Amino acid sequence: MNHQDIPFLDEIVLQSLDLFAKDAPTTFNPLDYQLPIVVGSGNAYNTGVIIFSNQAAVFADESNLKTLLPAFEDAIKSKLITQAVILSASGGKDSVWEIELAKKYGLNTTVITTKAESPAAQIADKVYVFKSIDEPYTYNTSTYMGMILGATHENIADIKNTVESLKFPENFDSYEGYSFVLPDTFTPICPMLDIKRHELFGPKVSLRAFPQGHARHAKFVVRDKSELVISINEKNEFFGDPESRWDIFLPENSNFAMMMAVTYFIVGKMQRSKPQYFKENIEAYTSDYGPKAYGPDTKPFTVIVPGSK
Repeated sequence: MNHQDIPFLDEIVLQSLDLFAKDAPTTFNPLDYQLPIVVGSGNAYNTGVIIFSNQAAVFADESNLKTLLPAFEDAIKSKLITQAVILSASGGKDSVWEIELAKKYGLNTTVITTKAESPAAQIADKVYVFKSIDEPYTYNTSTYMGMILGATHENIADIKNTVESLKFPENFDSYEGYSFVLPDTFTPICPMLDIKRHELFGPKVSLRAFPQGHARHAKFVVRDKSELVISINEKNEFFGDPESRWDIFLPENSNFAMMMAVTYFIVGKMQRSKPQYFKENIEAYTSDYGPKAYGPDTKPFTVIVPGSK
């Protein structure tokens, strides 16, 4: 595939919103689950934290689930914990053994995915399937945004209008690094943006994200005009060089899908402004060293992951 044909992240944000405007995401009510163990890898984990952010839950990922379940064995045996919710865009990879392990502990399993015929969907006790668009490998924008919208039920038109109305600084492309400072309410979006840094830029571009509470703790000891600090919903008077600040104010009552769409869209503009590190490397990753990390029998990944429209 010619890497010029791979869409930028900001394009995928708009295409995702167009999909959800035409076809509302599946409804998922987290309150149906009392003290669940919520499991996901990468941004599936962060999506789980977002969906269950207003209630008691235990969160795990592929690295700690095998030690977490034994630690909660007494709570499981006493029926204090009875359910596991596994989030996986593909319904493959780690989600399969995670479901199998949860079942061994006697937990009722639910998988939230975009692939109805996936291995995880075939073995879970309950399945929620969300629609998605064709996306480059790792982007997972429509996949997780749809799941979030299924719980928050935000107005898609308002989100798209806000995204398209952003007024970028004239010198936006010239910055060498970028930092987001988000309201504390939206803390789970910060690790999602950190993952986008790894995927799109690796060690090549500085992209940082902090909630307000964390930003105060010496994150900006070193100020530099080459780093643009993007503060959302609060005037920035302290963080970064005073000449390199961009304050954005979203509509009142904005929720997680709005924050995800706005920040991802901005990251897509960063991607456009820099050398195409992701586009130039993703084919080698998906065909070679990416799948090999999961084992010698793992099939190559596809550069463009088919949607489930």
